[in-house]
Amino acid sequence: MRFRAKIVDLACLNHFSRVINTIAKLARTCTLRLTVCKLYFILSDKVANGGASMWCELSQGNFFDEFQMEGVAAEHNEIYLELVPENLSRALKTAQSAKAVKIKLTNKHCPCLRVAVELPSLSSNSRIVTHDIPVGVIPRRIWNDFREPSVPDFDVSIYLPALKTMKSVVERMKNLSNFIVIEANLSGEMNLKIETDLVSVTTHFKDLRNLPWTSEDGCQSSAQGRDLESMAEARIDIKKLQQLLAGQQVNPTKALCNIVSKRIVHFILLHEDVSLQYFIPALA
Repeated sequence: MRFRAKIVDLACLNHFSRVINTIAKLARTCTLRLTVCKLYFILSDKVANGGASMWCELSQGNFFDEFQMEGVAAEHNEIYLELVPENLSRALKTAQSAKAVKIKLTNKHCPCLRVAVELPSLSSNSRIVTHDIPVGVIPRRIWNDFREPSVPDFDVSIYLPALKTMKSVVERMKNLSNFIVIEANLSGEMNLKIETDLVSVTTHFKDLRNLPWTSEDGCQSSAQGRDLESMAEARIDIKKLQQLLAGQQVNPTKALCNIVSKRIVHFILLHEDVSLQYFIPALA
């Protein structure tokens, strides 16, 4: 099992750093899955226990100048590691003006991701700062626990309003309640609502676009035949939504929200070479 990669291009390095910072805001620990073409950052809190889950995928060719890996076996050419993304985020903070960053899987006293940051220096010798980030190697028998979450057949799919606007609304509401109701319909309307014994606050967004979806077998989703004005809604933990909005450093070109009434809210943030899915289960 081997892995080594190198980033030389500063724009790619800073972009990679932003992705890792976003992930560090969403997950204390996560699984890093390495394949020949892609990297995946996976958080699979059991939704049944009220945990959010995340699936973020990056095409390695858009970030790395060199990328070599050998998985656990020829027919299972993948590596699954458990890590604390905050540690990787910290290591990359030292790399903001680096000439190059090398990442390598090593095993000195325990398995580590070694991040070697080559910094420019005034003399001809370059300075290299090394960070060893402990990782756990996940055995093949439990890889199936880290499959991509299946997207449920939702009632409404809608483009989100500007994330900055949404973030400031949610931050204000967070002081009033621990829960928020997200509701949307097929006419491009979305509301964020808070209702407590003392106060009821609603922010309305309109003229958002809806997305027609077809499911994998080519059938239209259950949104077909729905009354265009009727709202699909889910009540969720406001902290989880705030975490998603506050942690955003990827500046997605597309941001979507899918609602399965009273069951789950599924966010998809897309940037040219990164896709981040985040699932927040509904609360009764």
